[in-house]
Amino acid sequence: MSSTPLFRTLTADDMQAVDQVIRTRLHSDVVLIRQVAEYIISAGGKRLRPVLTLMAGRAMGYGEPYLHELAAMVEFIHTATLLHDDVVDESDMRRGRQTANAMFGNAASVLVGDFLYTRAFQMMVASNNMRILEVMAGATNIIAEGEVLQLLNIGDTSLTEEQYLLVIQYKTAKLFEAATRVGAIMAGASAEQEQALADYGMHLGTAFQIIDDVLDYSGDAGTIGKSVGDDLAEGKVTLPLIYTMRQGSEQAATTVREALEAASRERFGDVMAAVQSCGALDYARGEAEKAAERAIAVLAPLPDSDYKTALAELARLSVRRDA
Repeated sequence: MSSTPLFRTLTADDMQAVDQVIRTRLHSDVVLIRQVAEYIISAGGKRLRPVLTLMAGRAMGYGEPYLHELAAMVEFIHTATLLHDDVVDESDMRRGRQTANAMFGNAASVLVGDFLYTRAFQMMVASNNMRILEVMAGATNIIAEGEVLQLLNIGDTSLTEEQYLLVIQYKTAKLFEAATRVGAIMAGASAEQEQALADYGMHLGTAFQIIDDVLDYSGDAGTIGKSVGDDLAEGKVTLPLIYTMRQGSEQAATTVREALEAASRERFGDVMAAVQSCGALDYARGEAEKAAERAIAVLAPLPDSDYKTALAELARLSVRRDA
């Protein structure tokens, strides 16, 4: 029996076509743009966002080639945000290798990120569908707001769980939501079905980001593909830390507060011990599982199909991963 997840099997051919679109659309006469864009795209990654666009469209019976353009467009938006994020966060490792900014410098990374954003909008315009433009313009605007919100929250030890969730819904889950919504729009889904797929994307994205934040305090660099302790070094206040400061022992809470205020990787071992001492990781995983279950529940209005089954499977797998 194959251990390949159903969503990977179902979208394998489509994703090959999407990769071809990506290669074609990355073309620029400016050599440095090609080099940087190729570097980050070829790093691979999970490619979940384009997969979501494909599965949303296919689940609603849409099989036109333009679905591949839409999926590639979503991946370009995601890649642009990664390029900009790594500059803002001063990251030097992603997906197990040097970030583009470490390789090519900050200026090139920011400018190539701009190229990918604008190329994505050219592809949206080509759809001749005003709703696609409306959804993606709204999503990219909210993603930018999420990035700024996260910046404002750096080192803020009074951050609440609600404030944390708002940031990840803006910064991460909004693109998941847009990815599924545009697939539904192109398929001509009913308003109820379109909203169901959008809600699925939002809940899935929330679950996905919570697990990412858990892995920063439970994974290892080789597995998760980035330097363990990056979040702490950047002063990012994530759910495991919020829980520890609220529910942990006085000593554990103080350890986390001091480390966040110092934004230093040197205290990572102490913080990891504090987080693990009070069940913060189990709590955060539990919240991610609730979000994944909500994602599965909202799929009810979709017609039964292998794609609907695969969407539910993806939600479950998103909270069981170690990378």
